[in-house]
Amino acid sequence: MNRRRTPRSASAEDLLSTLQHLTARARQEVELHQARVELAQALQRDMLPAALPSFPGLRTAARYAPARDGLDIGGDWYDGFLLPDGALGLAIGDVQGHDVEAAAFMGQIRIAMRAIAGSTSDPGEVMGRTNDLIMSMNSTLFATCSFLRLDPESRELRSARAGHVASVWATADGRSGVTADAGGLPLGIEPHQHYPVARRNLDVTGSFVLLTDGVVEGPSLTIDDGLDRIRRLVSSHAVADAEELADQVLEAAVLTGHEDDAAVLVLRHEATAGPG
Repeated sequence: MNRRRTPRSASAEDLLSTLQHLTARARQEVELHQARVELAQALQRDMLPAALPSFPGLRTAARYAPARDGLDIGGDWYDGFLLPDGALGLAIGDVQGHDVEAAAFMGQIRIAMRAIAGSTSDPGEVMGRTNDLIMSMNSTLFATCSFLRLDPESRELRSARAGHVASVWATADGRSGVTADAGGLPLGIEPHQHYPVARRNLDVTGSFVLLTDGVVEGPSLTIDDGLDRIRRLVSSHAVADAEELADQVLEAAVLTGHEDDAAVLVLRHEATAGPG
């Protein structure tokens, strides 16, 4: 009578060898992922401006925070720079995706926008030409963005928005709000886009705050509720120092329960002198 032979059971040595192999492979994957995170962090740190320009009666401040788990690096960014005619250029944005590719894409947008803003005073044209340049790169990524141009003499603020979250403002006389400016598609979606330009005057004391959706939206908070919460916070600190207000807004982002990174850019403005 034939008896079926059972397969040989794996020995303790076999199991240990398999475990060691799996552990080594897992360690390599963790080390590779950590290397990518560290590279993205370096790109993020080096591409964000070390300092922001200010004028008499105008102060700027910005903050950036990675996601709570510390892994989603590279998506959000901000910028502030002087233009050839003496105006102030401000930008904030959010690249779809994270990691090294997003950080590098963010850098490309920032460099392109700076270069284009130096050759035209129209924020809508800056946004449109930046979008066309991004489209020519054939990237699979896209980004939301707001670009603003402030004349420090007239205090006229002109802005264009590419699918980005609204801004928040408040003045010392108790007024506050969330901008409702028309905008266009995010950068990198379709070529030859038109971006409307909004105008406002910053001739009274107050603060104008740009932010990314990581500040106002998360699992525990809708974007509308988050914007209103930040509006109330900015209203209660409308005359605070720009650095202090930037800290307050970024700290409020924790309450969203967000898993995204977050960026804040504050423009603090004093009242202009009236006719003497």
